[in-house]
Order: sequence, then C-alpha cells, then structure tokens
Amino acid sequence: MRRARRRGPCARSHRASVRASHRRVGQHWFALKAEAFARFFGTPAFLLSRTLIVAVWIALNVCGIAHFDAYPFVLLNLAFSLQSAYAAPLILLSQTRQADRDKALADADARHREALALASQRRGKALADKALAHQAAQMQELLTQNTELTELTRELTEQIARLTQDVHEKLTREKHPKSSASNALHRKSEPFEPDGAPAQDAQAPVPE
Repeated sequence: MRRARRRGPCARSHRASVRASHRRVGQHWFALKAEAFARFFGTPAFLLSRTLIVAVWIALNVCGIAHFDAYPFVLLNLAFSLQSAYAAPLILLSQTRQADRDKALADADARHREALALASQRRGKALADKALAHQAAQMQELLTQNTELTELTRELTEQIARLTQDVHEKLTREKHPKSSASNALHRKSEPFEPDGAPAQDAQAPVPE
C-alpha cells in the first residue's frame, strides 16, 4: 500500500530538506559506483555467479582441459584475496555514505518536526484567538440584548405606572359626582328649620 503523499508548505520544505541532505552527502561518480558494487556484493546473483566461476575454474584445471592454475589453485586464491582487498573498502565507503545519509535525513526530519510543531502551535494560537474573539462578540451581543431588555422593561414599567394613575384618576372622578348627588338628596329630604327656632322633637300634648 502506497503511503499518502504529503501536501502543504511543510511537506515541500521537508522534500527540499531531503534533497539538500542528498546533495550534502555527495554525488561523486566514484562514490556512486562504490555503493553500486557494495550493493551487488550482497546479492544472490553475485554469490551464484562467483560459485559458478569457481566451479568452472576448478573443473577446467582438474580435468586437464586447461592448465593455467593447477592444484592447489594459487591463482584462484590470489583472485579471492584481491577481491576481498577491494571489497572491504568499498563496503566501508558505502556504509560511511549511508551513515551520513541517515544523519542528514534525521536532521531533515528533526527540522520538519520542529516546523510542524511550530505550525501546529501557530494554528492552535490562531484558533484560540478566533475562539476568544467569537466569545467576546457573543458577550458583547448578550450585553447589548440585556441593555435593550432593561430599557424595554423600564419603558413597560413607566407605561404601567401611567395606566395605573390614569385608572385611579378616572375612578376617583366617577366616585366624587356620586357622593355630591347623594349629599344633595339628603339635604332636600331634611325639614326646614329657621334660625333661632327651636326644633320640635316631641309632639305637642293634646288638651283634655
């Protein structure tokens, strides 16, 4: 399964760091050939081909078909020694270059992780600032709505107070005319008594 391709500026910077690390290790033709030979020395093809060459070499000299290296095969031992003498430095050179490449890749990965951490920190800070701004806007809106509700409550209270006062005044005006009318009727029903005349409370005695 193929790995998902990285995107974004961090991914581009990471690929640039990897390419820079490869350039830092070096692209000399001798080093590249040495690495290619060192990789070939560890393959099954090299082992099988060398085994086949050694078998043919020994068979030709033992069977008498050729006499360029009779027993004990000194020339073959010299070839093996020469190959070992060159193979060891090539393998060491390949390992050194691989170690340098691994170090450069590790440095590039470390820088990439630092860039990702910094980008994540900036993104988190931006999100936090955005959330704080949103909360502040909500708080301001709530305060505005609270102020409007307070003003509306005050206006309603004043209207209720005026209506109550108007109803009270209306009831008072309706009650006063009725009291004046009842007082006038009461005065008309009382007998007229002139000033200075004694009021006759009891009935005069009847003569016998």
